[in-house]
Amino acid sequence: MGKLFSIFYLVKLNYKKNPMHLFYTPDIASDIYTLEEQESKHCIRVLRLKIGDEITLTDGIGNMYFSKIIEAHPKRCTVEVVEVKKGYGKRSFTIHIAVAPTKNIARTEWFIEKATEIGIDKITPLICEHSERKTTKTERLAKVVTSAVKQSLKAYHPVMNNSIDFKKFIEQKFEGEKFIAYCSDEYRGSLKNIYRKGEDALILIGPEGDFSPAEVDLAIKHGFMPVSLGHSRLRTETAALYACCVVNLRNEG
Repeated sequence: MGKLFSIFYLVKLNYKKNPMHLFYTPDIASDIYTLEEQESKHCIRVLRLKIGDEITLTDGIGNMYFSKIIEAHPKRCTVEVVEVKKGYGKRSFTIHIAVAPTKNIARTEWFIEKATEIGIDKITPLICEHSERKTTKTERLAKVVTSAVKQSLKAYHPVMNNSIDFKKFIEQKFEGEKFIAYCSDEYRGSLKNIYRKGEDALILIGPEGDFSPAEVDLAIKHGFMPVSLGHSRLRTETAALYACCVVNLRNEG
């Protein structure tokens, strides 16, 4: 415990000493780049940065652009890229979680934010038989992803897919391990024991009313393996985040 605290303390000190201001710039294409007006205002007015200060840009596909400000204008802050690191934080596996959006959309947004911070590659809102929410605003959810990317200093921007019907989704091809988690008294192996380190993972998480028996049977017929997420009955967003954590933790070390 003491060693863990010491590591945490050193990391915290290092972050304060070398803060990184990260901006999401998917359209960056040259060594000179001008931030959009809203980001320029945040950079100059809110962060109070000036000419010569360092900021970092990411295109969301693995590249980090370490840059310095050459024009500190609140409407058109311009930077010069001084170093590019490719494949920054690249992992050997991917996580795709298809989860039924909750009736209270704030819970889904919470999951999206935390999963992005921890590490996820794709999120798909899944419309099921028992879904209480049948629609989602993809643009709004994508903004939650972007904000979490910047906060957690990620070089990869997770894909936020449009909502899709359960039956259509499970018919899509996926190269990797496929799981469906649901509530049941029948024995199912635990995700943390069944998932194999290094494999791409697709995990289905149902709505508050869970998947219907017909949906479970259909998923199994399409190659999804039924798994347990433990003995507790979890909320939809908690189950989705738990699954995300399990796959990430299995791949540590």
